[in-house]
Amino acid sequence: MTPSPSDPPSDSPSEGPAAPSADGPGAPARFTGDARPYTGGDPYADYRAAPLPFTHHTDLADRRLGAGVLAANDEFFAQRENLLLPGPAVFEPGLFGHKGKIMDGWETRRRRGPSTGRPHPAGDDHDWALIRLGAPGVVHGIVVDTAHFRGNHPRSVSVEATAVTGTPAPEELGSPEVTWTPLVPRTVVGGHAANGFTVTAGRRFTHLRLRQYPDGGIARLRVHGEVVPDPEWLGALGTFDLVALEHGGRVTDASDRFYSPPENTIRPGRSRRMDDGWETRRRRDGGGDWIRYRLTERARIRAVEIDTAYLLGNSAGWARLSVRDGDHDGDGGDGRGGGGEGGGAWSELLPMTRLQPDTNHRFVLPEPRVGDGVRIDIHPDGGIARLRVLGELTDDGAARLRERHRLLGG
Repeated sequence: MTPSPSDPPSDSPSEGPAAPSADGPGAPARFTGDARPYTGGDPYADYRAAPLPFTHHTDLADRRLGAGVLAANDEFFAQRENLLLPGPAVFEPGLFGHKGKIMDGWETRRRRGPSTGRPHPAGDDHDWALIRLGAPGVVHGIVVDTAHFRGNHPRSVSVEATAVTGTPAPEELGSPEVTWTPLVPRTVVGGHAANGFTVTAGRRFTHLRLRQYPDGGIARLRVHGEVVPDPEWLGALGTFDLVALEHGGRVTDASDRFYSPPENTIRPGRSRRMDDGWETRRRRDGGGDWIRYRLTERARIRAVEIDTAYLLGNSAGWARLSVRDGDHDGDGGDGRGGGGEGGGAWSELLPMTRLQPDTNHRFVLPEPRVGDGVRIDIHPDGGIARLRVLGELTDDGAARLRERHRLLGG
């Protein structure tokens, strides 16, 4: 990749949290320069962040989806694997090791020039990391989070992406035959900040290459986008979880996100703690809570699971499931429909059913039901850990999925 024009000659340290700048209307805020040294108290009190328009999309680089950091050229101070850890980076002021301050992120050693006459690194010197996305998909935005890296963050970063089949080794990704597409051109970033970048490449990718110039530390990397599953793999599976994030299912709306996000209900595996599910605030109005989902594509639903693992005194008391067919005719803004309230009417899939705490409930439907959207209603409040909707794609749903995969470069 050819770097963009050189960075400005200098970034003077901020006297306080710098006011963000933006590249244009609707563009994410840009942060530059160092943050103040940490002097005690809440380390996030002066963290620099601004609303980002793409964070409602799935994090394709979520370790829980199977993402991984395949390689990095340097991780002297802090391991590359920290980049993809769920949750915000943690700062322990007094935590030091033999090599220095232990940071919750990826941090490389300080680069030096080749000689006394050239003590500084060259303009193109950089460190890199190769990331395998947990679920291939279309990237809509990237966050390079430098939380707690206040004066030791990179000066600038760039991100490239590629789409390859199989499970390539790092050296294979470095082959000249592999084509890398720039997603984020080399851009100056700020320390202790959520540096966000909107991406408009509009293609399906499987791997990223993150570069930081010339060196430094990055706490987290988030890659927000839409999962584009492999139709050949899903076809081989036959019956699969139609609402799972890894298969392209998604949450379209929910009544309550107070304690934990509804997206947790369609993550891989069973929940391992209470906050790994969906929990609502206590209702006092006689109503109930709900989540609406978009399935991978139009499908025949054969069975469902409602899991309340680790929800004991706060699990939902009752649940009802509904199905809707016709979202594939709507406009979801993602090329596959299902974005709004258009489509067919809701009909009952599972009647109001009593739930037990910390239990996986399984229901085989009397006969398959066709649809591309489902909704769960819980009463009166509480939460569920996971929802599984098991079935297989209809012929028209499978055809649309194959065509979308082809159009996006799969």
